[in-house]
Amino acid sequence: MTDNTSDGPMLAADGTPLKKSLARALRLQKMRALMLIAPLLLFVLFSFIIPIFSMLSRSVENSIVVETLPLTVTELQAWNADSGELPDEPVYAAFVADMVVAIDAKRHTRLGTRLNYEQTGMSSLFRKSGRKIKRMDPEADAPFKEKLIDVDKKWGDVETWRVIKTHSPTITNGYFLNAVDMRRTPEGAQSQPEDKQILVKLFGRTLIMSLIITGSCILLGYPVAWILANLPMRTANVLMILVLLPFWTSLLVRTSAWKVMLQQQGVINEVLVWLGMVADDSRLVMINNQTGTIIAMTHILLPFMILPMYSVMQTIQPTYLRAAKSMGATNWTAFWRVYFPLSIPGIGAGSILVFILAIGYYITPEIVGGTKGVFISNRIAYHISSSLNWGLAAALGTILLVVVLILYWAYDKIVGIDNVKLG
Repeated sequence: MTDNTSDGPMLAADGTPLKKSLARALRLQKMRALMLIAPLLLFVLFSFIIPIFSMLSRSVENSIVVETLPLTVTELQAWNADSGELPDEPVYAAFVADMVVAIDAKRHTRLGTRLNYEQTGMSSLFRKSGRKIKRMDPEADAPFKEKLIDVDKKWGDVETWRVIKTHSPTITNGYFLNAVDMRRTPEGAQSQPEDKQILVKLFGRTLIMSLIITGSCILLGYPVAWILANLPMRTANVLMILVLLPFWTSLLVRTSAWKVMLQQQGVINEVLVWLGMVADDSRLVMINNQTGTIIAMTHILLPFMILPMYSVMQTIQPTYLRAAKSMGATNWTAFWRVYFPLSIPGIGAGSILVFILAIGYYITPEIVGGTKGVFISNRIAYHISSSLNWGLAAALGTILLVVVLILYWAYDKIVGIDNVKLG
C-alpha cells in the first residue's frame, strides 16, 4: 500500500484506490456470505413462502366461472339481475355452448362445486344437467330456454342465474365475506342466515380460549421454572427431563390419553368419586367441551412456557434478592419488586410462543373439544380436507394471520418486543 495523500488518493498494493479496493473486498465478502445462505433461502422460498402465498391467493381468486362459461358471462352482463325476469334466449344459447365444451373437458362438475359454496343444490344441478346437455347440439337444437327448463326447473329460477352472474368476476371478495358470516349478493354484502352464522363465533372462541390457555400456562409454569432456576444444577437437570418428557411422546398419544382421563368414567372422575369430592351420580363433564380443550392444551403447551421463563430466571443473580432483604424488604416484597420484574421478559417470550401455537391448534380441540371446544383452525382443516372449499379456508387463514399480526403489533407497542428474551 502506498501513501499518495499529497498527490492523490491512497492506493492499494495493486495500484487501485484504497477506497475502491475496500468496497470491492466488502462486496465480495457479502457475496460469499450470500452464497452460503442461498440454499437455505431457496429452501424457505420454495417450500414455505411460495406455497403459503399460493394458498392465500385463493381467497380472492375466482377464475373458474369465467373460464368455464365465457360466453354466458358475457351475455349475462346485459341482463338486469334485479328485474325479477329470466334471462333472454341468447343467455341460454351461450350457456349450452359453454356447457358442451365444459362437459367434454369435465370442468362442469368443478364449476357446480364452486357455485354450491354459495347456493346449496348447484353441484347436483350441474351434474344432472350435464348428462342431458351433452346430447344437445348448440347449432341445431335452438331455442334452448324451454329445453333447459325441461331438463331442470331450476334453470327457470331467477336465483340460479343471479348466483352465476354475482360470482362471475375473476377477483372476488365472496370468500372473505363468507369468512365473517356474510355473503355476496347482487344487492351487495348481506348477512348469512342465523343458522349459518358460526365463523365469527369460532374466531372469538379461538382468541378467548387461547388467552385462557396462555394464562393457565403462566400460572402453572412460573412456579416450576422458579424451582428449576433456584435448585442446584444437577438436580435441576434431572427435573428438566420431566419437563421435556412430553416432547418424546406423540401429540396424538397425549391427546388420546386426555380423552380417556377426562371421561365421566375416566381416571379423574373415578379418583374424585373415591375421595368423596364428587357424588357418583354427579360426575364432572370434562370432555367434548371447552374445559377439556383447555386442560389438554395447557398440558401440551406448558413446556413451551416453562423453557423461556427458566432460561431467563437462570440469568437473575441471587445477590439481587439478598441485597433487597438486607435493606429491610420482606421475602414477598423482594420477589415482587425485584425478582418478578426481571423475569417478565421470559413470561413475554413464553406467552407469545404459547398463544401463537394455541391459536393454530386443531388436533387436540378436534379430539377432546367436541362441537363446543373446537377452534377456527378446525374449520380451516375441514374446508381443506373435506369440503374442498380452499377459497374459504384461505380467507379464514388470512384473517387469522392478520389477527395474530395485529396482536403482535399491539404487544410490541404496549410491552415492547425488545424486552422479550429467551435467556
